[in-house]
Amino acid sequence: MIRKFDFLVIGSGIAGMSFALKVAHKGSVALICKARLEEANTYYAQGGIASVTNLKVDNFEKHIHDTMVAGDWISDPAAVRKVICNAPSQIEELIKWGVNFDKKENGEFDLHKEGGHSEFRILHHKDNTGAEIQTSLIEEVKRHPNITVFTNFYAVEIITQHHLGIIVTRHTPGIKCYGAYVLNEATGEVDTFLSKVTVMATGGCEAVYNHTTNPLVATGDGIAMVYRAKGVVKDMEFIQFHPTALYHPGDRPSFLITEAMRGYGAVLRNLAGEEFMQKYDPRLSLAPRDIVARAIDSEMKQRGEDHVYLDVTHKDPEETKKHFPNIYKKCLSLGIDITKDYIPVAPAAHYLCGGIKVDLDGQSSIKRLYALGECSCTGLHGGNRLASNSLIEAIVYADSAAKHAISVLDRYDFNEDIPEWDAEGTISNEERILITQSMKEVNQIMEAYVGIVRSNLRLVRAWNRLDILYEETERLFKRVKASREICELRNMINVGYLITRQAMERKESRGLHYTIDYPHAAKSEAEK
Repeated sequence: MIRKFDFLVIGSGIAGMSFALKVAHKGSVALICKARLEEANTYYAQGGIASVTNLKVDNFEKHIHDTMVAGDWISDPAAVRKVICNAPSQIEELIKWGVNFDKKENGEFDLHKEGGHSEFRILHHKDNTGAEIQTSLIEEVKRHPNITVFTNFYAVEIITQHHLGIIVTRHTPGIKCYGAYVLNEATGEVDTFLSKVTVMATGGCEAVYNHTTNPLVATGDGIAMVYRAKGVVKDMEFIQFHPTALYHPGDRPSFLITEAMRGYGAVLRNLAGEEFMQKYDPRLSLAPRDIVARAIDSEMKQRGEDHVYLDVTHKDPEETKKHFPNIYKKCLSLGIDITKDYIPVAPAAHYLCGGIKVDLDGQSSIKRLYALGECSCTGLHGGNRLASNSLIEAIVYADSAAKHAISVLDRYDFNEDIPEWDAEGTISNEERILITQSMKEVNQIMEAYVGIVRSNLRLVRAWNRLDILYEETERLFKRVKASREICELRNMINVGYLITRQAMERKESRGLHYTIDYPHAAKSEAEK
């Protein structure tokens, strides 16, 4: 089936939905969602959204400096200034869309402080800010007559000149995107979605790791599709491991214990009950995530233990329950009363700082294709993301991309020459076991060899193992009918390869990339 829309948005988190809402008055919008609308990384973001709002003590320059420090001075200063200076106006827009941020009795925002921030500037809704934003945007999207939502539709490939029989390489100038081939899971058919403008807003890729806080739909689909279409992908080595995911073997994804809990006063302890962060950083438990994650990793390895503790028992029990109702409820369901008991935690893959390279308008290297949110690399995060900067980045860039896309929409038309998807192939239950087993192998390879601490030897081993899986999976993909499982596996292998290759290319330890072969960072231009 061929479907035509002015705007094709692949992904339904804050980036995709806010872009859709900002352009829908100018044309028809298809919003592609591989699962339910709620199943996006945005929904699971507990901590909050960073913006300078308390001008009595805070200002843009402080937030810019904090972001540059966290990013290890390799963030793009233009991207940093753009996001931080435009944040307050986008917060206002979220509030207009119905997002309810917590306030004090005097009507001011009840701001949190998180690791790496010099001031209290995190707006939040209890400990489920992402869910509050996601549900508010879903209501707005459902109400808009120009937005058609396609749930349980899975984007397989973006359409370029390659599909017209033209050879496209990484050096081909003027690659254009004409839409995407999208699997309708209800019918098993791959539909052709033609568009004037396409937006990739598919979120992160942390489901390539065994331990992750991300929903398991985060298989790096957008990044892999753009890479296969010869688009530029950058900074994939910078995977942020959240230091404090709830340690409960068997849970996948891992339940997140928000950064805000350490901002509130929670203290890290080893299994002997001893504080240990003083050995690693003067900021103690409020150091940036990469330092805290490596410290926990080091403690666990030195002591031969598989988790540490987060202690919030010294805080007022009623205040703790009020600030962190969902964490309290989740831990209680496992027999842990956080007002009396230590919380077992361990690092888990949480956020990607790299992705599809974009300019200040969110445009990728492929014409007519924008990338927004976690799947994009704007340059804001550099070597490490400052806590709660991701949601604000997504909506600021969605706003710029929407304005740019509207300004050029009249120059584009649909490409009617695109062939329909070749639907040959079958898949049997026997072949499904090959797919699920290969997925487990990808998870194990990435966890063991491309994790918090890396080495040349580990990266080469990951590269070789992934190469075997790649060859096997490509052969299988050519034989079987397109399914979500085989497509996700292909994407996971592509993304695992990109993380590994770009980690091998960075011959220094910087930000989230730490290797025992190059334990020191080269100085950036800003530091020289």
